[in-house]
Amino acid sequence: MDINNLIEKSHNIAISKGWWDKEREIPELIALIHSELSEALEEYRTGENLDIRYENNKPEGFVVELADVLIRIFDLSGKYKIDLKKALETKLKYNETREYRHGNKKA
Repeated sequence: MDINNLIEKSHNIAISKGWWDKEREIPELIALIHSELSEALEEYRTGENLDIRYENNKPEGFVVELADVLIRIFDLSGKYKIDLKKALETKLKYNETREYRHGNKKA
């Protein structure tokens, strides 16, 4: 499945589950993306591995939280008709031209 299909599917699921019954603005959506990253960090800090685990048939774990980050980004992209595929391809192409560690940055 390509990224545009994932965007469409993620956004359609969000709509069908009521997450767009009232309008949400980009700052709220960014905060929700950030919360998923924080959950991934906590899973990493307390988890034994990076694999999927199941609790009451619900997938959990570090990698699942990373998937949630993508789902939130895809939902935002679907709602606001953001061409994430083009942006990603453009940025990857640019990154290929950058110098090693972007001029020796520490992180």
